[in-house]
Amino acid sequence: MTLAASVMLATGANAAPATSEVNTTGLAVTDDTVTVGILHSLTGTMAISETGSVQAEKLAIEQINAQGGVLGRQIKIIQEDGASDWPTFAEKSHKLLERDKVATVFGCWTSASRKAVLPVFEKDNGLLYYPTFYEGLEESHNVFYTGQEATQQILAGLNWAHDKLGAKTFYLVGSDYIWPRTSMKIARKHIENVLHGKVVGEEYYPLGSTQFGSLINKIKLKKPDLVFGAVVGGSNVAWFKQLNAAGLTFKKQPMLTISVTEDEVLGIGGENVEGLYSSMKYFQSLDLPGNKEFVAAFKKKYGEDAVIGDVTESAYLGPWLWKRAVEAAGSFDVDKVVAASPDMEWDNSPHGYLKVDKNHHLWMRTRIGQWKADGQADVVWESDVIKPNPFPEGYQ
Repeated sequence: MTLAASVMLATGANAAPATSEVNTTGLAVTDDTVTVGILHSLTGTMAISETGSVQAEKLAIEQINAQGGVLGRQIKIIQEDGASDWPTFAEKSHKLLERDKVATVFGCWTSASRKAVLPVFEKDNGLLYYPTFYEGLEESHNVFYTGQEATQQILAGLNWAHDKLGAKTFYLVGSDYIWPRTSMKIARKHIENVLHGKVVGEEYYPLGSTQFGSLINKIKLKKPDLVFGAVVGGSNVAWFKQLNAAGLTFKKQPMLTISVTEDEVLGIGGENVEGLYSSMKYFQSLDLPGNKEFVAAFKKKYGEDAVIGDVTESAYLGPWLWKRAVEAAGSFDVDKVVAASPDMEWDNSPHGYLKVDKNHHLWMRTRIGQWKADGQADVVWESDVIKPNPFPEGYQ
């Protein structure tokens, strides 16, 4: 069974018929088309991470259109550039929802961009599919979170490092904005209160930073059992190249990151991350039927050298989950789409089984991948399916 066919089974072949009544929502819906928005950073420091999300969303929409669209309507796209600037994200979301009247938006990457647009979506009752792993501590009627929250990525990853690597001392490193800082706050509580370990250092660097020499010297001095990292965007290139140049290889200094996927490794260079661990739900190397078809389709569209990271895969899920919910609701109306979404399941998604929870997050597995010089990761550990818990007790 093809990936597209498996999605059709999940969405149901007996979707509600397309009628003129569907056009009365006030959204950009005609008898033949429905317009959606894509809002990501195409420029600036976050473009290295967000380009893959745009590619995945466009691929999913192209496949959906080839199958007949949504409620018999072809999907049209209005694409906007958030330009790695949070006020710009808010401005563009205003445009998409209030002027363009899009039926839904697939977009954002950083938590800062999501926080910037959230008041707009809630005020205008828009619908956002957000693809990035994030710190949790949020739930909105107007957002579906297709990436991992903290219990599925941070806590599971730290437990693995403690149990399998024997990590007891930790150095926390992140970019300086809401997601890394909140993630490290959660990590510290878990390390100290649950693992009974010790945080021996904690550092944050502005987005776009390229000078990490002082930090590398501190890590050499402290010699932690594990560096736990959340450096994002273009800064990753300088960070990992400088680690490698300083001789701080990951055989000498184990490191687990929650921010490096195949998309970042493409820019960093596989030789600079060999031996590094990442905690993700998805790796391109997953030996799953749904993933093989997804990878083949992605490479056919974007070239054999194209790579697929965790957030790229999460972005691919958004249009399919939206299609299923719209057809279950028989309407593009946001409230009806939201109501139809909980308990939807997809057995054969690229990362395997998933289910939409009533809290708008996904049930999913966590995996630990170890990077190789060729830019791909060997999956060295996999969890059971984890129920999402965006508000874990004791971590807020």
